[in-house]
Amino acid sequence: QVQLVESGGGLVQPGGFLRLSCVASGSIFSMYTMGWYRQAPGKQREWVAHITGVGDTLYADSVMGRFAITSDNAKNTVYLHMNGLKPEDTAVYYCNTVPLQGLHWGQGTQVTVSS
Repeated sequence: QVQLVESGGGLVQPGGFLRLSCVASGSIFSMYTMGWYRQAPGKQREWVAHITGVGDTLYADSVMGRFAITSDNAKNTVYLHMNGLKPEDTAVYYCNTVPLQGLHWGQGTQVTVSS
């Protein structure tokens, strides 16, 4: 079973920047579209962005123009570059396939945007 491990979260002020990383234990990025999801307190998990095996990307309207998703297939790693962070971006961020293919969710990484 492929494992997904997210990292890079933290506490940042509004307008700040973070880069999240997701490392997969196997070489899956060439087979699947990989995405980032997030879950805010009291809300359902939502899709944020994804990147295909050939590098095409798509973003939720709420993060368009502020976030960028990239991948390094050689390192089995997908990144989420987050600029212009807002308090409403506060959530636990997860990576997984898009659409979901049955991979277990990782532990996620907490992003808190607050002054």
